[in-house]
Amino acid sequence: MTPERKARIEQVAAVRQRDLTVFLERVHKAHNVAAILRTCDAVGMMEAHAVPPTGGIPKLNHTAQGAQRWVKLHRHHDAVEGLRSLRQKGFSLYAAHFSEQAVDFRQPDYTHPTAIVLGTEKFGVSDEAVAECDGEIVIPMAGMSQSLNVSVATALILYEAQRQRLAAGMYEPQSLAEEPWKSLSEQWIERETVRRSKGRGIRSPTTKSGDEDCST
Repeated sequence: MTPERKARIEQVAAVRQRDLTVFLERVHKAHNVAAILRTCDAVGMMEAHAVPPTGGIPKLNHTAQGAQRWVKLHRHHDAVEGLRSLRQKGFSLYAAHFSEQAVDFRQPDYTHPTAIVLGTEKFGVSDEAVAECDGEIVIPMAGMSQSLNVSVATALILYEAQRQRLAAGMYEPQSLAEEPWKSLSEQWIERETVRRSKGRGIRSPTTKSGDEDCST
């Protein structure tokens, strides 16, 4: 690994947001999951969460551009259980869900620990998941269409969250001597070293199965 590549990895790891995440409830189209993870990486998120659709999370396509290597994806068996686990960790939960109670997506304060909950392409967030959320948000629509593609909606919401956090100084680099940024940068550097060793036909004794899969 070149010094420049190592420095880039450390630079990205140091600004990862540990308390901003998304929770996908049975989003089943590969290109949507891939695009969402790519946006998560772009705004500097550390982790994402998902309840897999029937048949499991689809194999990600080129749309992800390798983002799955940089954003850890946690799988949950049940939306209610998964959302409650996030609330126990101090997250506020906002469902992207059209209703009379929904507010403009720019109104919530995303500088607090926040999880954005998004549902299936056709039916949206389930009633059970909405009931677990602290609020509902909506993207104003001025056209004939009443909704956006789930990956586009996710991008708009997350970039609003990033805007607020940048203004609050929350993207100042963290010390790589502190957790979880220390472990994150070390894991990334080790994994990239292994990948490059494999590419040169060198077998590393530290290679573990699943190095390319950054999900749990």
